[in-house]
Amino acid sequence: MPIELFKTHDIVCGEGKIQQTFSSSKTTGMTSSKHHILDLELYENSFSSIFKHFYGDISEYCILALLPSYLERTGSSLIFMAENWIENSRHENSGFYLYNYDELFAILQQLEAKKQKTILLGVSFALCDFAEKYNLKLKHTIVMETGGMKGRRKEMLRTELHELLKNAFGVSQIHSEYGMTELLSQAYSQGNERFCCPPSMQVLIREVNDPFSWLKNGQTGGVNIVDLANIHSCAFLATSDLGKRFDDGSFELLGRFDHSDTRGCNLLVE
Repeated sequence: MPIELFKTHDIVCGEGKIQQTFSSSKTTGMTSSKHHILDLELYENSFSSIFKHFYGDISEYCILALLPSYLERTGSSLIFMAENWIENSRHENSGFYLYNYDELFAILQQLEAKKQKTILLGVSFALCDFAEKYNLKLKHTIVMETGGMKGRRKEMLRTELHELLKNAFGVSQIHSEYGMTELLSQAYSQGNERFCCPPSMQVLIREVNDPFSWLKNGQTGGVNIVDLANIHSCAFLATSDLGKRFDDGSFELLGRFDHSDTRGCNLLVE
């Protein structure tokens, strides 16, 4: 199903009361996608098990969320996930830091001194803003971008973004989270810009001009996603992202189709 239908239709499968509706971010003239959730516990179980699959026990981490554009609106599934991470980390410094970069810098220095495992989760423009103000040498912190300049800064290639952040934070790799309003599963990149899927998710690549034809691994085309956690909406989605899949099941994002709305990944075609 084309993912754009979440903008124009109520995509619901099965019976039950809608517990929450997540909505995508939008700019002037855009229509937001809406994902009606019949079982919030299912979503919580999904992103919690996926985090554990890739990163282990969340209680071992301090979670620092730098997500201003998401906090400034309602209905964000990313904020819902980040709030859950913060709560379950049970660390006194876990929280949202909005634009208070001075406090964030001080907290990161304290956590590094204590050798505390930390995840700095940020939207791209906020991480860039923070990186321009401070240079750090992080040895115990994972820097994880979740995409999106959100019209705040000039778009850049993911390779450019990661080089900028690696130099600013003194880390060898930048991690990435790939998720969207219409999905209840997330893929993660732990470096080299390749995303790996959890057991509940699979990516397939379709021919750009023929949506019913599949491409071989290594070829660039449209990204289709199977998300088995989407049992109350649609588990089989055709996105507007461009990418390619590799033999090990990982995938790379290369941009978006022309004329499609700006979304979380916000990549330019290489």
